[in-house]
Formats: sequence, C-alpha cells, structure tokens
Amino acid sequence: MAQTVLVFNAGSSSLKFTLLDVDSSKVLVEGIAERLGTVEAVLHVRLPTEKLSAELADATHNGALQAILDALSSYDKPSVIGHRVVHGGTQFSESVLITPAVIRAIESCSTLAPLHNPANLEGINAAITNYPNVPQVAVFDTAFHATIPDYAYLYALPRQLEHDFNIRKYGFHGTSHRYISGEVAKLSNVSPNEQHIVIAHLGNGGSVTAVAQGKSVDTSMGMTPTDGLVMGTRSGSLDPGILIHLMTTYGYDAEQLDSLINKQSGLLGLSALSSDMRELEEAEGAGSDAATLAIEVFCYRLAQNIAAMAIALPRLDALVFTAGIGENSPLIRERTVKWLVLLGIVIDAELNHGAARKAATKISPESAAVAVWVIPTNEELMIANEAIELITAAGEQ
Repeated sequence: MAQTVLVFNAGSSSLKFTLLDVDSSKVLVEGIAERLGTVEAVLHVRLPTEKLSAELADATHNGALQAILDALSSYDKPSVIGHRVVHGGTQFSESVLITPAVIRAIESCSTLAPLHNPANLEGINAAITNYPNVPQVAVFDTAFHATIPDYAYLYALPRQLEHDFNIRKYGFHGTSHRYISGEVAKLSNVSPNEQHIVIAHLGNGGSVTAVAQGKSVDTSMGMTPTDGLVMGTRSGSLDPGILIHLMTTYGYDAEQLDSLINKQSGLLGLSALSSDMRELEEAEGAGSDAATLAIEVFCYRLAQNIAAMAIALPRLDALVFTAGIGENSPLIRERTVKWLVLLGIVIDAELNHGAARKAATKISPESAAVAVWVIPTNEELMIANEAIELITAAGEQ
C-alpha cells in the first residue's frame, strides 16, 4: 500500500489541500476552497480523471474542511498530515510534531495572525478528529525568516517591549519564499549560496522577501501579516497615528480597528468593489476608475517594497513573481516593473504576456541586468517534504 501525506494550507480566504504519494511526490488528489467568507465560496477538486466543483453552503474554513474530508473519504488514511501554520512567534523556528502543548502555543500566537492561525487550528483539530492515529506536523510560515538580522527585525520602540512582549518583525509566507529560492537556483543552474534575489509572493495576502545566499535577510510583513503590501482586505503599512486619531477623535475601539485594517481595507477598501484582483482587472476593463486606482496603488506600493528589499542585498541577481496574482497577472507585473527601471529591472512585454500558467518563465530580456522570473510556488510540496523528514527523523531516534 502506497504511503501518502496530506497537506492542509489555509490562507485568509482560501483552503488548499493536497494528497501526495510519499515515494514519488506525485499528487493523487488536490483542491482548493476559495473565496471563503463570501457568497461565491466554492470548492474545486482535481481527481486523477476529472475535475469537480461545488458551491459551499457553509463558506467558513470549518465548512470547507468538512467538504474536503468528504472528498477524501474514498482514500486510505495518510501516513502523515502536514499543516501550514502562519505564526510561530519566537517559540518555533522549525517544523514540529503537533502535541497538545504545540496547539496551545499556536493558539497563543493567534492574536498576531487573527485571519490565519485560527483557520490553521481549525484544520489541525479537524484532522486530529478524523485521523486520530496519524502523526501531524506543523510547518511555520515564520520559520524561514528566523535568519533576519536584528537591525532588520527590530522596531524603533523601547527594547523592553521586545523583551517583555516579543514585539518585533517575524515575516510570513516563509514556506513559499524558501521553495522559490530553491527553484531560482535550479533554473539559474547555480548554488543558492551564490544568489541574491527578491521574491514577491502575491495572493490575497502578499509579501516581498530579500534572500541572500539561501537565507531570508529581510521581508515586508512584520509582527503580523497586516504589514507591508496592499493586500486583498488588509491595509499593509500605514501611519500608526491614523489608528490613534480614529480612537481619540472618532471613538474607534480595538475591535473596530482590527476589522478596519484586516477585513475592510486593501483592494476592497480602495475600490469599494472587490478584494479579488481578477475582478478588479475585469472592472477596469469595463471602465471602472475605482478599480484602476486600486490597482495603481497596489503596484506602486509593491514596487516600493521590492526596492526596499533590494537594499538588503549586496547585489540583485533576480526578481521573482509568484503566488496567485504574481503568477497569473501580466498586468500587475507590467505596472509594477515600470517603477523599477532605476534598479535595472525591465521585462519583455511579449514574454510577460506569454508566460505559461503553472510553468516557470523568464520574462526579462537576455541583456537585462536583473533576471525577472514568474515561478509557480508549491508550498504544499515543501510542507509535505518537511512533514516526511520530521517523522522519518523521529522514527530513527
């Protein structure tokens, strides 16, 4: 009987799952529940011989999980289950086997990632309930960024706040950034130790990371996943005085501010139309000025963050676009790169628009000083490999 690994990857508005063969890493079944929290919530499942889609009556993460477990009911139980967990705080700098103590520690970090850690925990608890005897592994988004130096992760606040409350930058999307770092090295036919790159992971959430010699040295997200880029519903970086002003002048409380910056802002807040870049591009094509403005702000802020990450490197060998928007939107890549000519970053329009879906594509001219790539991320494969390595090591002890 083939051994399998099941991976759950929960985002703020999506839940991916993948069942892989342990020996070959071949995907047996995969799918995604997307647009969660909206009336358009849907589950897509890709089986060996067909694709299925179904509307989700319960658009919560828990509802999506139950639908996914139903879709997997005809398969044997997996050998191990790997879970993406967004925030590990200072407690986790590497993947771990899940225990009650680990669950409590993940819960303690939920205030730092309110859109993610609770969803991750729902996946963990549902998996434990349905597969009680299967080892479960937590793979943390923050782990890859444990190498960021203190001058990059510290805020200009009294140091006592870091000591007492762990107030510092952590960074996220580490599993994706780590995977892409390895893929760029393979595609460039060089060792990761010889490369200095900037990676733009652009989905409903987004972050930009500087990777020097295979290690993260700075990243755009901070103590929470709200910092940095303009995102689907998250504001990204903003003047903290705005929040104080809203509290003292207009009576906003903490719950209202949390909802404002995490659920009402970003592309949704700017456009008053949608948090989904696909819908905004369609709206712009139909003549919406609000959609155009939201897209322009998104691209300008993205370019700013790419430039900021570049200064963390001794040189810039490559820029990579990845994740849903990064992989699938020539428009966003084009409008972002137009701000980066000063850094020697240019793309070929024909290559950009011809970039193959789900295939790594170099979209910069051969003569360009900086290589620009579109590379599909594969967080699920990275999580699966981490889970297998961890239980294998545990079995050898």
